[in-house]
Amino acid sequence: MTSLLPVFAVAVVVLMFVFVMLGVKVVSQGWEYTVERFGQYTRTLPPGLHVIVPFVDRVGAKLNMMEQVLDVPSQDVITRDNAMVTVDGVVFYQVVDAPKAAYEVRQLEFAILNLTMTNIRTVMGSLDLDELLSQRDKINAELLNVVDLATNPWGIKVTRIEIKDISPPADLVDAMGRQMKAERLKRAAILDAEGLRQSAILEAEGMKQAAILRAEGAREAAFREAEARERSAEAEAKATLSVSQAIATGDVQAINYFVALKYIESLRDIASAPNGKLILMPWEASSVLGSLGGIGEIAKEVFGKGPDAPPPATQQKPKPAPKPAPSASVQPIVPPSLTGPWA
Repeated sequence: MTSLLPVFAVAVVVLMFVFVMLGVKVVSQGWEYTVERFGQYTRTLPPGLHVIVPFVDRVGAKLNMMEQVLDVPSQDVITRDNAMVTVDGVVFYQVVDAPKAAYEVRQLEFAILNLTMTNIRTVMGSLDLDELLSQRDKINAELLNVVDLATNPWGIKVTRIEIKDISPPADLVDAMGRQMKAERLKRAAILDAEGLRQSAILEAEGMKQAAILRAEGAREAAFREAEARERSAEAEAKATLSVSQAIATGDVQAINYFVALKYIESLRDIASAPNGKLILMPWEASSVLGSLGGIGEIAKEVFGKGPDAPPPATQQKPKPAPKPAPSASVQPIVPPSLTGPWA
């Protein structure tokens, strides 16, 4: 009897070790275990140390509660305008209810994958090719709503669905490239036409402004020219009035002086012509030239008299200078210092 005691003790120790191994469960962070008693679900073990009844309770399913990524394989999709494209994507999901994920569906990942592929064909098949290529965010949002609603009874939360790649056939890509090129050429032509239109408008505006400024300048010039003529006429009128007053007071030498001065100025203008090589002068000019000394005396008499000088005799007429006899061989000699170049 005493020889059986060590064997019994060893058996007890081994049995206790088996009970501990079967009854003590350690759940890692991010995981949850379901417990079944005689095949029926009883409870869920959260992360930590737990004890169950050996041979009565057992762990049914070990579920990963972290967010997971499921790759959607490529598949062919026919769009609404009968264009075939190749599409693939990814699905992000998370188990939020461990008992439902364990007992409501079998092969959870396979079910989510097939459900996503089916809805991709449904959603993308209802769109045209242009909408399919330009509204990827809208497609992702619609897929997320549909798949999340379908997987909700399984205790699954689909957080995101992304379409990774949309590949049209090669001939369709070439046609799209030609279409894009034609569209860009069209935009370039429109922009060129718009630029020419704006340039023409700006040029017309510039010509309009230039014409307005020229008209304003011509108007100002005409106004100033008229003002100058008016002032010249006023000065001429004042000079004429002064001469008239001098004549009215009996000063005949004044008008003689002005007539002789105008005559000399006319001869000077004729002689100073730049293209004149030969000047034909009337014979009366010699008499005027001969009377230059008399004109000087007249000027001294008219303008050089003082306040005490006696008034000029109005009864006597100025004696004209003697007129030289005309001769074919004698020409009058005019001092160049008085009248300018002569021929």
